[in-house]
Order: sequence, then structure tokens, then C-alpha cells
Amino acid sequence: MSAEIFNVADIFGEDVFNDTVMQERLPKKVYKEIKKIIEDGGELDLNTADVIAHEMKEWAIEKGATHYTHWFQPLTGTTAEKHDSFISAPMPNGKILMTFSGKELIKGEPDASSFPSGGLRATFEARGYTAWDCTSPAFVRHDAAGATLCIPTAFCSYTGEALDQKTPLLRSMEAINEQGVRLIRLLGNNVSKKVTPSVGAEQEYFLVDAEKFLERKDLIYTGRTLFGAMPPKGQELDDHYFGTIRQRIAGFMKDVNEELWKLGVSAKTQHNEVAPAQHELAPIYAQCNIAVDHNHLVMQTLKKIACQHGMKCLLHEKPFAGVNGSGKHNNWSITTDDGINLLEPGKTPHENTQFLLVLTCILKAVNEHADLLRESAADPGNDHRLGANEAPPAIISIFLGEQLEDVLEQLVSTGEATHSLKGTRLKTGVESLPDFMKDATDRNRTSPFAFTGNKFEFRMVGSRDSISGPNVVLNTIVAEAFADACDRIEKAEDKEMEIHDIIKEYAIENQRIVFNGNGYADEWVKEAEKRGLPNIKSMVEAIPALTTEKAIALFGRFNVFTKDELESRAEIKFENYAKAINIEALAMADIAAKQIIPAVMNYTKTLADTVIAVKEAGADAKVQADTLKEVSKLLADAKKALINLQKVTKTAAGKEEGQKQATYCHEAVCPAMAKLRAPIDELEMIIDKEVWPMPSYGDLIFEV
Repeated sequence: MSAEIFNVADIFGEDVFNDTVMQERLPKKVYKEIKKIIEDGGELDLNTADVIAHEMKEWAIEKGATHYTHWFQPLTGTTAEKHDSFISAPMPNGKILMTFSGKELIKGEPDASSFPSGGLRATFEARGYTAWDCTSPAFVRHDAAGATLCIPTAFCSYTGEALDQKTPLLRSMEAINEQGVRLIRLLGNNVSKKVTPSVGAEQEYFLVDAEKFLERKDLIYTGRTLFGAMPPKGQELDDHYFGTIRQRIAGFMKDVNEELWKLGVSAKTQHNEVAPAQHELAPIYAQCNIAVDHNHLVMQTLKKIACQHGMKCLLHEKPFAGVNGSGKHNNWSITTDDGINLLEPGKTPHENTQFLLVLTCILKAVNEHADLLRESAADPGNDHRLGANEAPPAIISIFLGEQLEDVLEQLVSTGEATHSLKGTRLKTGVESLPDFMKDATDRNRTSPFAFTGNKFEFRMVGSRDSISGPNVVLNTIVAEAFADACDRIEKAEDKEMEIHDIIKEYAIENQRIVFNGNGYADEWVKEAEKRGLPNIKSMVEAIPALTTEKAIALFGRFNVFTKDELESRAEIKFENYAKAINIEALAMADIAAKQIIPAVMNYTKTLADTVIAVKEAGADAKVQADTLKEVSKLLADAKKALINLQKVTKTAAGKEEGQKQATYCHEAVCPAMAKLRAPIDELEMIIDKEVWPMPSYGDLIFEV
């Protein structure tokens, strides 16, 4: 750990081939060409690409790079890369040249056959392409392999289908840009040229000691504890939340920040989260696709730096039962290229008309596609997390705050809104369109989709998942709502009145999605059912939303996904769910059979010997005998549950891959796992700690 003093401004972005570097190193004509493509789109000609590639290579070599890689995001949930060195074929004199061409920069060709494709590609159809995403800057990453030039890319098949997370994200950004520009033009804005979704992803994570981690096979295999009794103290006192950061953790955070800043990631906020050993890192907002890339860098950096500090970073949504799980709050807004936030309440009638139209379009989008938004956050780990401990419920609803909800209620009940909760006159130029105060009401931490002043916070996303999926959905459903509104406005004779009518109609028709109350309360579940809101409790139940006729029409309309791409993603998700549960079940059975049950059996032998010895000494052995009886009963329960788990796991393996297998895993294997865990967690509370074969929760979350 370095103790040197440095200025953040001096190191920020030093390992990024950013705009400053391009301006310094590229010829003016080339710089202008690449800037135009970044801002407006288009194709880069090979001659220009050769110049950029040469300068990028020279810059990277100066930073110690020996290899380059097309850094992409296949449907594994993580990133992927294949490294190529800059060296060319040896020359006659035995020397080599360091080369990097425009062709190599623009396009790569990794083997596509071993990545998930959901049937889009057969094993023998191996060809896949990576294509440079020039809107996300290249960077040099330093690690044990040395320095590597990483080029963010999209990944597609030989026949053009998206095999990654980035391609549909870029498509969705184009959709919301096109429809957003169309909308603001109809509202009289002829200056702004582009509408872009901006995202800030808060990242929660746990840190545990590496040595203790290596003694837990469940953490190694699955990322979460499959067994574990709660210690006497958990998070009841809330004393860890925002508490003083311990020195070991502070040293880790310092090194994480320094590395992220060098990579151009604007890591801003760090603090202790609610659960012991849980922490959070949050960046400043960035353009949507850059924010996705940066979040992958954040997760990779957290894991790497943790190892350097003798720790392991756990990104699973629920690594410990009984305490907070970890999420990734996806803060989403839409801004123009000249700095207008379309979710910013304004001071003029025009600004507030625009704000209300955008707001009610989002209400419509979320209400009509709540199932897709829920599916975008579906993950095997999230099934354990959603519904409590600061995680939102599985029911999608929108929190607007008292003032905005009051305005909507006025629109619904009377068709106009003429006052605010504070009783002031709402001056918008039209009686039905009020003015607003920023931050007029409190936040709701139980809401899955909350308006927080000038953005929406989607709190349902799991901590280890890519934020690409949720933002693809958000961008596309809002683009659809914008498009529908634009279709009406363009046809209307009185466009201003049509805008006001749309605002009122959307407020009335989509009121059911608005809820400001306690999302954890049982009463909300009943109320949501009355309103007809979907309560999708598991990943298996969520996945079919991808392939409904409504979803296929939505994504097809904006060229974000084809029907085949949606069906392939659904297939991959079912398979991934089944594989994840299968790994957990096999790990659970292995740990129980080879570690826990033998340890308990040895303990019962010791207890039995103690009972005999005490009786022979003429003393009362009732306590020892009762303990032996209790342990033996729990041991029998555990053995019975183990046999059942092994049976259903084997049955699951014989099921047809896809939805049937995933459904069986959810309905049969998961309950069998819970039945095995119950007696073993009870045994942990009884058995001598020195005998128990793995570190306890207390060891893991309080001793780091």
C-alpha cells in the first residue's frame, strides 16, 4: 500500500485514451473525424483508423503495455477478453516491430462458440466479431500480467445477432435519442441536438478475510454462504451504517479509488453500509454505456484490490442470511447535449409542461412494462434479497413524493392542478399544469423505482449484475412512451392542448403504479393485488416476460432486440438459473456429507463417551444425555434432508434443459436446500466451536 501524497486531478484519467489525449496526439483532421463519429455516429474509414490505432498503440506502450484486447460483455454476466501482443513477425535481422492497425482496432474475431447464445449459434458456428465502441474510451489496465490496452467493444455473431450486453444497450440509446429529440422538437426546442440517458450506479459489496473465505467451500463455489447461524449481534444496532471506516478497510478503499481514478471512473462516495462488513461505492453520473463499462471496472477493481489486502470481495446479492443483501441502485436520468435534464422540474410554464409530459410518459412506460423492468433485475441471488432489509419488494411501483402525487391526484380528480401542498399558486400559464419545488418531500427507501428530484432510482438491480439489462429496458420503454405521445401531438391541430390532454390522460390511466407508502408492508401486497400490479417473486417467474408478444413488439419496433434474440436470452437465463441452483445444491450436499456430518458424528461420539464417563463416576449425566439426544435428532434430520436433496438434484439434471429444468430447480431443489440448511444451522448453535468445520458468521463479518 502506497503512502505517497497525490493530487486526484493530476492522476484522474491518466490511463485513459480520452479526449485530451486524442487532441494532443492525433492530427487535427483525424481528431475532428473521430469526434464527429463519437457525437453523431457513422463509420470510420480505414486510413483514419490506422492513424488512431498507431497513436493509441504508442500511447499504450509508453504506459508499459505489451498487449491489447477487445474488452467485451458476453451473456455470461461478466466481461471477456483475448490478449494479443503488439509484436509482428520477426524481421530478417531477428528484431521485431510493434504494430497495431486500424483493422485490428475496429474489429476483432474471438471464438463465439463457447459463449452463451441461447441457440443463436451452434458449437460448430464459431465465428463472432467484436466491434470498437468508440464512444467509450480505451484504457490501459495494470495488473499481474503487466499493462494491457483494453478497447471497449460490442460482440455479435457472424450473421449479426447480438451476443452481448453492449449491442442492445447502444441500440436502446439510439431509440431514446431519436424519440427524445422528436419530443423536445414538438415542445419548441430547436437547439438541443441529442438526448442521452445518464446513469450513476451505486455498488454495494461485502469484504471478508481471505483466509476465512478459503475455509468456506460454499463461498468459493457459489459466492454465498449455504449454511450459517446468525451470531448474537447482527445489524440490529445500525452502528455499522455510516460508521467510522476501519483502517484496514480504509486502506483498501484508498487503493480502489486511486486505481479507478486513473481509469477515469469518477468514484465519489464511499461508506459503511448497514450490515457488518458491508460497504458501498458510488460514482458521478456518466453517459449510459460508459456508466455500464465503468461499473464493470468497479467490480473488477474491488475484487483485485481486495486480494491485495488479504481480503475477498463478495458481490453476491445475499452472501449472508439474516442481514442486508447487496444491491446496485441504478440512478437514471435523461439529458440533452446542451445540459438540459428532462427530469428537472423548472421555473417557467414551458419547462414544467416539458417536465410533466416526460414524467407522465415514464409513468406510462413503467406501468405498461413493469414485468420487463422486474425481469431486468432477475437473478438467482436476488430471489433471496428482494422484499426486505432495504431491498425493494418484488412488486414494481413508483414513488413520486407527496407533492407530485398530490398534483397527479388533482389531475385525476378534477382534470387540473391549481395548487401545491404548501398552498401556493402554481404558475404555469395553464391552470392544469403546476409549478414545482425541488426536494419538496422525503425519499422512500422501500420503493423499487423512486423519483429523487431530477432522476429515477431503480433500486432492484442485484449487486453483481451488469446494469446494461435494466438500462436497455428503461431506455426502450421510455422511447416507446415518447413515440406514442409524439404520434398524437404531430397529428393534433392544437398541439399545446394535445400535450396537456396527454399529461392528464397518462396521469389518470397510470395512477395505479404510483405508491408512496411502505413497500415492505403486508398491506401493500394486498393493495397491489387489488390494483392489478404483478408480484413476480422469482427469476423463473420473471423470465417469460422477455418473450411475450408485447415485449417482442416493443423491442422490434425500436430495433433493440429481434424475436430470436429475445428468445435466446430467455433460454440463456433459464439455463443459467438451473446451473446456478445445481452448483449450490451440489456444493451444499458436498459440504454437508464431507465436512459437517462427519464433524457432528465425531462430536456425538465424544458426547456418548462423556455420558458413560459421568455415569460411571456416579454423577448426573442428564445434561450430556439430553444434548446427545438433541444433536442426534438434528443429525438424523440433516441426513434425511441430504438424501432428499441429492435425489431432487439428480432428478433436476434429467429434466429438459430450459424452462422446465429451471422451474423444477425453483420448486423442488430450492426447498430441499432450505430443509437441509435448517437442522445444520441449529447444530452450529450447539456444537463446540472448535469442532465446527468452518468459520462462523461472526468470524466472517466481524473479523475483517
